[in-house]
Amino acid sequence: MSLKKYIPTYVYESIYDIEFLHLYEANIRLLFVDIDNTLAPYDENTPTKEAHQLIESLLLMGFEVILISNNNKKRVETYAKPLNVPYVYFALKPLKRGFKRGLKLVDKNYQPEEVLIIGDQLMTDIVGGNKMGFQTALVKPLKKKSDILTTRFNRRREVRVLRKIEKKYKEAYDSIKKIL
Repeated sequence: MSLKKYIPTYVYESIYDIEFLHLYEANIRLLFVDIDNTLAPYDENTPTKEAHQLIESLLLMGFEVILISNNNKKRVETYAKPLNVPYVYFALKPLKRGFKRGLKLVDKNYQPEEVLIIGDQLMTDIVGGNKMGFQTALVKPLKKKSDILTTRFNRRREVRVLRKIEKKYKEAYDSIKKIL
């Protein structure tokens, strides 16, 4: 097993701690943003004022934003519509399929290095983004207690993977461990 696929490009405490201007200056133009436990807990169905402001500021900065989730259409659509951004539901992350569907929602052909996936799970968001050749940003889950069963299973798998990362990539492990 190649451990590098589990290592994010960036690690942040929260999506609200990301230095987006720095990322824009580094030529990131398209943001795939996970919803559940990245932008909102699983049990929060509509965007908060803070989420609205974040998305609005990202669009004003010049980013294109696509919400991406493994969740069902109703959940994703209900959350995404008020933000007025494109979205991908039932993305099947870490498979490439959902990301490819998302890329079809934008008019420009982005190079992989121009794309960043922001999410709270190594097993889905980070692995999926790395498979696509995107840059990846791992954030601390907002509310682990709201995790659904499949996510709880993935979080247990993360613990085993992190033990292996600790042995081979100590610096990466230290930054990931701070938030998980």
